[in-house]
Amino acid sequence: MNGDPSVIALGVGAFLAAAVGLFAHVIGYDRDRSFYAAVLTVVGALYVLFAVMAGGGRGLPSEVAFFGIFAALAAVGFRTSLWVVAFGLALHGAFDLVRHNYLPAPGAPYWWPAFCGSYDIVAALGLAMLLHFERKRVQRPG
Repeated sequence: MNGDPSVIALGVGAFLAAAVGLFAHVIGYDRDRSFYAAVLTVVGALYVLFAVMAGGGRGLPSEVAFFGIFAALAAVGFRTSLWVVAFGLALHGAFDLVRHNYLPAPGAPYWWPAFCGSYDIVAALGLAMLLHFERKRVQRPG
């Protein structure tokens, strides 16, 4: 299969997020409030992993700080409203797609921002749809 790995990564990330979200919904994993908060925590930690794989160094503290932001959004969203988690996933996706302009990602494959960004945004949209339809279902009279 020929093509730009970043473009392929966009499609694979989006497809994988939709497949995981659908699987989690059918199986019932997402009935637990912690499911999407755990997803946000994990995706927030991956740049820390990449920085460690690259030998740590000066990039590690900033990656840990960004992880802290996304882990905090996951925790606050878990405790208050899953809309915060959906926002955090979308924010991480946007962060993935623009961070290379401002902040190097030592150890991350060059296609990773496209993959993770599309994954995060599709996961955020999936969670938002679940929350929206759940609210409508609860508000329905009778």
